[in-house]
Amino acid sequence: MTNANASIARPVAVAKPGAKLLNPHDHTLIMIDFQSQMAFATHSIDPVQLRSNAALVASAAAGFGASTILTTVAEKSFSGPMFEEVTAPFPGQTLLDRTSMNTWEDEAVIRKVNEIGKPRIVLAGLWTSVCIVGPALSALDQGFEVFVIADACGDISTEAHSRAMERMVQAGAQPITSLQYLLEMQRDWARTETYDMTTGIAKKLGGGYGIGITYAKTMFGAHEG
Repeated sequence: MTNANASIARPVAVAKPGAKLLNPHDHTLIMIDFQSQMAFATHSIDPVQLRSNAALVASAAAGFGASTILTTVAEKSFSGPMFEEVTAPFPGQTLLDRTSMNTWEDEAVIRKVNEIGKPRIVLAGLWTSVCIVGPALSALDQGFEVFVIADACGDISTEAHSRAMERMVQAGAQPITSLQYLLEMQRDWARTETYDMTTGIAKKLGGGYGIGITYAKTMFGAHEG
């Protein structure tokens, strides 16, 4: 009688990151409609937390040099300016204003996506069920890999946000969080060239984790590396 397990190939562990992990150079971040009018009706997340998470994402992308598109809808006529926390890390960058609710139907945005030429799209913005679902499903349909920063999105209710996230995940989008986005790009504390930037962003915008970093460094000079 032969051993049934003898023919089963066993995986071999290798000390390198998996292909599914994000890095600063393999994706385009699109930050969508972080604007006053959209925020007024957002109730799935506290507005202060939303602004902090959006700022963390923008600061992380700018710090790591990730390709980033900032886009608004009806900025002058209805929705108002984009959050300063989102635009400040990208001084001088043009905001692409749209009429379409679905960012992926805007020609100027699509030209920029194609000019950048990255196979992965990372999305964050307001509202989840409209302005994030639209580009997520459209990009997936056209062969892009899509990630959605769930806690840097918001909607008119928790129900609306949750159902939108479920719909995108069922279609193949991968949900992540704002702090995860930052730490996934750093990924190794031995990367000294971005260490201070990463911990600095976390201390300022990383909630309880940032408080912990401040405490550890202040009280006993802790260092992750």
